[in-house]
Amino acid sequence: MASTDAYLDSLPYFDDDLQKFPYLRQKVDQELARELKKMNQGELHPKVPPPVELFTDHPLLKAELERARTNEPLPALDTHRYQLPAPTSKPGSDEEWQAALGNARAQLQHQKLRQSNLALLQTYGPNAHRINNYLLEETTKQVEKASEDLKQLTVEVNRERKNDQERLGKQLTSLETRWTELISSILQIEMANTALDVEIDRLNKREAELAEQLS
Repeated sequence: MASTDAYLDSLPYFDDDLQKFPYLRQKVDQELARELKKMNQGELHPKVPPPVELFTDHPLLKAELERARTNEPLPALDTHRYQLPAPTSKPGSDEEWQAALGNARAQLQHQKLRQSNLALLQTYGPNAHRINNYLLEETTKQVEKASEDLKQLTVEVNRERKNDQERLGKQLTSLETRWTELISSILQIEMANTALDVEIDRLNKREAELAEQLS
């Protein structure tokens, strides 16, 4: 079980060793308990690939994923850049008023861009969403069909596997019965040979005794 190249196969539709030999069932239960213990401790099977690390090339997305994983709240929205603060000093220097004016122009341009984006979204957004939904529905249908095809293929493979094992199981049972019969016949022949050897020895001794009496 520890080898990563191990390939295990069985005949579950024919083999009944677990029913014939209870100690095998005990070993199987012990092995299952050991594997479950490893899974509970976070150990995976050697053939299970390592977990995929997402967004390795996007630090911001990676940080956001980590924040969502740890259930940390979203940072508060920074509203400072949307404000139009006036110069704090009275009456205010030219530099302060120039900075406030530049900020107001930037805010105005930002609002213009938002209006343009909203107008584009109202014009093209519905159709774009419909097309995206259509593509998602088609992808979902393809995935569901592939899943059903795979399930059907799995059922057919298991059905064929069961039929093959039952057919071959009958042959194995017949061969095992024939093997048992042949072994029994061989044992009977050996016992008969042993009895004949004993009888031959007795007759040889009897022959020797008769020959000695006649002489």
